Amino acid sequence: MRAARLIQMVLLLQNRTTMTGAELAAELEVSERTVARDALALSEAGVPVYAERGRSGGYRLVGGYRTRLTGLGRSEVEALFLSGVPGALREMGLADAASAARLKVRAALVPSLADAGDGAAQRFHLDAPAWWRPPASPGLLPPVAAAVWEDRVLLVGYRRRDGAAVERELEPYGLVLKAGVWYLAARPAGAGEHRVYRVDRFTAASPEERRFARDTAFDLPGFWERQAAAFARSLLRERVELRLTPAGRSRLRHVVEAGAAAEALAGAVAVDGADGPGGEGAGGGDVRVTLGVESLEVAFAQLTALGAEVEVLGPPALRARFAAQARRSAALYPDPDIGNPA
Repeated sequence: MRAARLIQMVLLLQNRTTMTGAELAAELEVSERTVARDALALSEAGVPVYAERGRSGGYRLVGGYRTRLTGLGRSEVEALFLSGVPGALREMGLADAASAARLKVRAALVPSLADAGDGAAQRFHLDAPAWWRPPASPGLLPPVAAAVWEDRVLLVGYRRRDGAAVERELEPYGLVLKAGVWYLAARPAGAGEHRVYRVDRFTAASPEERRFARDTAFDLPGFWERQAAAFARSLLRERVELRLTPAGRSRLRHVVEAGAAAEALAGAVAVDGADGPGGEGAGGGDVRVTLGVESLEVAFAQLTALGAEVEVLGPPALRARFAAQARRSAALYPDPDIGNPA
């Protein structure tokens, strides 16, 4: 542990030229007394660390000294490729490895490129959690991530959607962060199909000593894309019949699931002749569609946003609900000209 800290101290001084004891202590998460002892140890080992006293003093390397201790370890390389997702790194317990990797990369750069990392960090940032929702950081994520990195069989306790508690031995293949929620792609140890588990439903997670042979043909991005599409389709258990104006057609994908909207509009049938919810302004462009929705309750909440650009044709229960809503709205906003003849 101390050896890694000493290397990190040298790399910090190499990158920043001069640092105060307080700055080094903050970076290394130790006391200033420990910084002084580490500087003395480095000097005794032949690393020319020089301490300047006084208000403008600090620690620096003498004579342009540059270390060659810049070889990256496996965990540091892996963390470096994730360095654009700082929150995810912290939650998986890889923040320190990423920091060490970035320092080593900086130390290997020529002076003219020393600020390249800062430039990229100030231009691109990934904020994974969804809006209006505090980010969830499952307490058991670090051991799950460790099992994924090391290809170790993972013994977990899992709370299913119906509330039942089960135990599983899993081969953990990969982690996915979707809208602030962590998911594990894994399969039962020994055999079986890959499945998706929500990490925040784990009640226990313990990597075992035994490792599993990873299927090299497994493609995590492709697997997740297929699972996500299948999950979205599985939610659309109800069908509703709609009449849409041209404006309603263009806005449909903004108020319902995009795939469901695309599928509905692909099967749209033109409505001939009669005035629809768009009236004369529709220009004869009204269409009839069948839309997949999660439930009638969800459909009511979503389609209300389209206002008069949609007419619900069925099922009758949903149409009746929209009719009742229209009557309530009319009562709240009566026409001021009715009952007031000129």
